[in-house]
Amino acid sequence: MPSKRSGPIAIEAIDLTKTYRSTVALDGLSLSIADGTVYGFLGPNGAGKTTTMRLLTGLSQPTSGRARICGRDITNRRELAPAVGYLPETPPLYDEFSAREQLEYAADLRDIPSETADKRISEYLDQFGLAGDEHKRISAYSKGMKQKTAFIQSILHDPQVLFLDEPTSGLDPRAARQIRQSITDFADDGTTVFLSTHILPVVEAVADEVGVLFDGKLVAEGSPDEVKSRVETGGESTLEDAFLAVTSADAPISNTAGATDE
Repeated sequence: MPSKRSGPIAIEAIDLTKTYRSTVALDGLSLSIADGTVYGFLGPNGAGKTTTMRLLTGLSQPTSGRARICGRDITNRRELAPAVGYLPETPPLYDEFSAREQLEYAADLRDIPSETADKRISEYLDQFGLAGDEHKRISAYSKGMKQKTAFIQSILHDPQVLFLDEPTSGLDPRAARQIRQSITDFADDGTTVFLSTHILPVVEAVADEVGVLFDGKLVAEGSPDEVKSRVETGGESTLEDAFLAVTSADAPISNTAGATDE
């Protein structure tokens, strides 16, 4: 995919750091992500991905460093919230609600006008195959149905930047493809998507840029092809090859990728 690095900046982080007592969860992260970019954020478990997403969505405060989302400081949660949508790995859903009730509740929290909310909720429930089950309690939903409800909840207010943590978790192949297509469509409409997943083919399919986090540090960044070019396999390397190489305990810590020089 073509690079979008030259566009207006949607996500900017400078030396963003988070420590918990003596543990450094995130160590001097710097990012500059343009509007409309799908940014694949990769790393092994414990690398600091969730910490990063919580910081960038204003749910946690940095120990040092700074970041802005669409020009809004991440330390100002009230100002930041309207611009940001967030789907965490464990979505915040109420089992006693139906999908429609959950989404109406979310719309009310976001101050979305009722007529607009009703229209969007109906359209998304139909789009994601939940319309026939919209009045059933979420406690009776499969994991995939819950995931689709949570995804709709994260996009209901039409955010400028969308943070997704394992968005295709629990989905069947058809629904997973639908989420992937939605990610591409959002980016084409100018939404910036910050995508964290262990499913590397999804990243290869949708990402314009990739960043790899290891032990709290950004160790590789660039287009998928640039990141893959760091690995010599004797044949065509994959993103999985590159990921395994740069997250090896013996790999040097560097955030350069391929021939980029930014």
